[in-house]
Amino acid sequence: MPLHADAIVVLGCRVLPSGRPAAPGARRAATAARAYREGVAPRVVVSGGRRWGAQIEARVLSAELGRAGVPAAAIVQDLWSLTTHENAIFSAALLRRMGARRAVIVTCPWHMPRALQNFREVGIDASGLPAPAGCDRVVARAWQRGHEMVSTWLDARAMRRRRILCESAAWLLDTARHGET
Repeated sequence: MPLHADAIVVLGCRVLPSGRPAAPGARRAATAARAYREGVAPRVVVSGGRRWGAQIEARVLSAELGRAGVPAAAIVQDLWSLTTHENAIFSAALLRRMGARRAVIVTCPWHMPRALQNFREVGIDASGLPAPAGCDRVVARAWQRGHEMVSTWLDARAMRRRRILCESAAWLLDTARHGET
């Protein structure tokens, strides 16, 4: 892998009732773990606060990273974000807190353009490292394309109002650091 960054950011996705990530999440975690082991970056930010039953995306993906050999001390969790633009905002706050300016973003290939756009809009020098694609049925590709079109429009609207969310992210990190919540 020719990439080098200050951190790897792996974006969350669906968690199965068993508490394991769905196939796309497992592929993302495996890709991020491989990048970490190959020295792409010394830290991994796992971004995803969405709850799937009793499980939270970032916690499930963190466990996957641990099983793949990434030490717990190298993993930072964003437990607040629920969407791609929130992944970018809250991860950017964590990255800034760590002094990281360059990040490698790990997500699915069809999701990568929108993810990179969001991270760059919040000031992160972002490069993409797509996880391997799963079986790509025609119906799935059509759904993904439509989903990304709508989500790109929604993200652009949300990013116009990102100042308040960025301030909230900074506040959350400050209160968490000082033990207040």
